[in-house]
Amino acid sequence: MPIYEYKAFASGGAAKTGIIDADTERDARHKLRRDDLLVSTLHELRGGRRRKGGPKKAKASGSREGLIARISRQRTPSAPTPRNSEIVAGLTRQLATLLGSGIALTQALTALVEQAEQRKVETMFREIREQIEQGVNLADAFAMHPAYFSPLYVNMVRAGQATGNLDIVLSRIADYLKAQGVLRRKITSAMLYPLMMILIGMVVVSILMAKVVPEITSMLIDQGKKLPPSTQVLINISEAFQNYWFVGALIIAAISFTVERIYHANKNGRLVIDRTLMRVPVLGELLRKAAVGRFTRTLSTLLQSGVPVIQALEITQAVVGNRVVADATGLIKERVIEGTDITTPLKQSGAFPAVVGYMVAVGEQSGELEEMLDRIALAYDEEIDVVTERFTSLLEPIMIVLLAGVVGYIVFAIVQPILEIGQV
Repeated sequence: MPIYEYKAFASGGAAKTGIIDADTERDARHKLRRDDLLVSTLHELRGGRRRKGGPKKAKASGSREGLIARISRQRTPSAPTPRNSEIVAGLTRQLATLLGSGIALTQALTALVEQAEQRKVETMFREIREQIEQGVNLADAFAMHPAYFSPLYVNMVRAGQATGNLDIVLSRIADYLKAQGVLRRKITSAMLYPLMMILIGMVVVSILMAKVVPEITSMLIDQGKKLPPSTQVLINISEAFQNYWFVGALIIAAISFTVERIYHANKNGRLVIDRTLMRVPVLGELLRKAAVGRFTRTLSTLLQSGVPVIQALEITQAVVGNRVVADATGLIKERVIEGTDITTPLKQSGAFPAVVGYMVAVGEQSGELEEMLDRIALAYDEEIDVVTERFTSLLEPIMIVLLAGVVGYIVFAIVQPILEIGQV
């Protein structure tokens, strides 16, 4: 059923906008008239945007064959944003609850449409419901919206449909997305504090060097006295800062652009950067534990949902977020294809702590690999909390000492000649 965006006037004269699903434009206007709305504009939506072309094109693209062809032509999507993942996590849990209560899929999607808070999300679920009514598989319908549903999400839904446990799988997806969101916030908060300290320090020093230091040093120079070496160095730095500040900004921008380019465009460069960061004290430990925790939780969730082990490893390799662990996951996948177990290449890769290898070995031998991986992920969540606290507690005094040292030198270089003048 097509979806239309409308602008209309209510009976009191107030303007109103919204979206409505109807078989035809005429049917949409009829529905709006029944709600005492006078339509001013009405446009059909496709993919959240106003559609172009005539009715014939709309019919072709709206057919089941046209929808499936659209899925097959779709390019490899980018990963959903953290904000979209949070939205999907809540809606996924609601959908799992509705399906677990015995409500039909189309009715459950209708409930999500009615309570969606954002226009794009509402339009998306209206389109998904329309595709389901036309006979499209739910996983394929989700795959048509890569900005919200990742390949991991789609494959887990497909496995849940195949095993008949869609509501259970959706609950696992919601738990997984929630856990990933918590992990992402932990890492972000650990990185945000030192970045804020650096930014505040740069602002304070910039104000001192650009405004305060020149005014005070100009008064000292007017006295005609010979300035101490510390003050003269401060004056030279202040003049260089005022005259050539843009050079430093360009250098910082060039370094940032180069690192970004290397990380996203060059696989070997990404490997070098990730490997270097993992060797940094405390920070490297935090990044390694986060990557290993993401690996174990993702693989456990996929295997519990019925995704085949090869496909589960392939998806895990794509979402683990660290090139060192991703390459190790690729090695494990290749060795499993050759017929070996998971434990042997996992230990040989060197990317995982020894305890992870032993626990995975126990899980494979006991036939409870999924449960063992989940236990590892929970254990690493607790360790990440400890490392994050240690990371921030270590950086705090370091940043304070560095900032105090810079400001202290500026104060000393200014006060020293003032004291000498006072003594004379």
